[in-house]
Amino acid sequence: MIRILLVEPMTLLRGALSAMLSQEDDFEVVADLGALDQALDMARAAPPDVAVVNIALLAGDGLNTISRLVAEQPGCATLALACPDESGLLNRAFDRRIDGVVSTQAPPCELVGGIRRLVRGERVIDAGLAVAMVAAPRSPLSPRELSVLSVAASGVPSTEVAAELHLSTGTVRNYISAILRKTGARNRLEAVRLAEGAGWFQ
Repeated sequence: MIRILLVEPMTLLRGALSAMLSQEDDFEVVADLGALDQALDMARAAPPDVAVVNIALLAGDGLNTISRLVAEQPGCATLALACPDESGLLNRAFDRRIDGVVSTQAPPCELVGGIRRLVRGERVIDAGLAVAMVAAPRSPLSPRELSVLSVAASGVPSTEVAAELHLSTGTVRNYISAILRKTGARNRLEAVRLAEGAGWFQ
């Protein structure tokens, strides 16, 4: 029996996926959750063979949660559900040991087949999403530049960015200038939107 942990924020979709997967004779949905922060405790209580996770939940601290899940449950494969416009986040997710990805627009049989292939130790990558991932712009920014832009994304002035990151205001201004030059953005807001859309923020 293949034990599945399903994490999907949309209640209606989560219910439909859970019902569909449960119809397979060799599948057991051990838990269906709406938030990723519940997944670690649930996986400890009922260790899954495959965790099926909506890629949107991997933004922010979600990738760290997935890394912890993989570390604690080495026998659990991870499968992300995604659409092409989330290619930047997908690239980062694969860097953190996501084993497969299926498009949210794929027919149910592809998800079912993908889960079985993961259990056999195969990698599962939706062809359309693979093309989008290759085409996704890679970040030209250094980790420090990304951290400056991440703090600046809240709209605070350079003085507050400097205080939070323990930098001088002049250094922050230099970083912002470099960010605008590298991204081609006209201002901080445009640079933030570009970085968020490409999934560059950790």
